[in-house]
Amino acid sequence: MTENKKNEEMNEENISEEQESEQAETEENAAEEEVTPLSVAEAEINDLRDKLLRAVAESENVRRRAEKEKTDAANYAVTTFARDMLAVGDNLSRALEALPDDADLPDNVKTLIEGVKMTDRELHNIFERHGIKKIDPKGEQFDHNHHQAMFEAPTEDPNGTVIQVMQVGYKIKERLLRPAMVGVSKSGPEETTKVDTTA
Repeated sequence: MTENKKNEEMNEENISEEQESEQAETEENAAEEEVTPLSVAEAEINDLRDKLLRAVAESENVRRRAEKEKTDAANYAVTTFARDMLAVGDNLSRALEALPDDADLPDNVKTLIEGVKMTDRELHNIFERHGIKKIDPKGEQFDHNHHQAMFEAPTEDPNGTVIQVMQVGYKIKERLLRPAMVGVSKSGPEETTKVDTTA
């Protein structure tokens, strides 16, 4: 009997301890859930601070984007016009290449030829003044960013070398205005490849 009484007393003590711990947890949760005006204000301040930081970051991004667009507009506004003027430059160059080297030409024809040469030089000076640069890659390695391959031909040059420039290309600032139309070497000189079999 006494053992049963002891067991019952222990069970009652355990139950009372569990009830006390549950009551303490409930009181802690109630204290945590208790909303004070200070906690509400702090939450609102944190929320407003976060919104302010996001708004400042967004306005900075918009400002940077607008500056870049303004710079690009200033640098590349004449792109279409410049591309159209390239045809004029090409025609002047073709005219100069087609002229005979005959010294027996009449003076008025020599004057006309000199005028065409001066016009061609002035046009290229204007191109350079506005950041338009010629791409004449003969002998260089083929670069698909600046060149357009029109044909491949077997030569003694290293593989991928520009062997002929059919039409020069142009860049405006850092952008490609027109790719250079080129012929590219197909295969270079034969190289004997040795395989190391001692490994």
